[in-house]
Amino acid sequence: MARILIPTPLRQFAEKNDNVELPGATVGEVLSALITRFPDLKKNLYNDEGKLRSFVNVYLNDEDIRYMSKDATPVADSDTLSIVPSIAGGAYGD
Repeated sequence: MARILIPTPLRQFAEKNDNVELPGATVGEVLSALITRFPDLKKNLYNDEGKLRSFVNVYLNDEDIRYMSKDATPVADSDTLSIVPSIAGGAYGD
């Protein structure tokens, strides 16, 4: 099973887990297993069309899946998926 690292802002939707191990042959299958286990994560990860939100980055062993085969990227049991939401905001200091 692949390991999924869950970032701090999303842990409240994943029973406070910082990581979980889930089955799947592709990134899409593993993410599907994740939102099946934690349905509240779906609205934070996917838009209404079922696509990953533009501000959600997913990495497979430090490689951005957008530059691989996206959801169809193969996953091995020893792989780690990292969910990294983009962070914006803050104030520019004086």
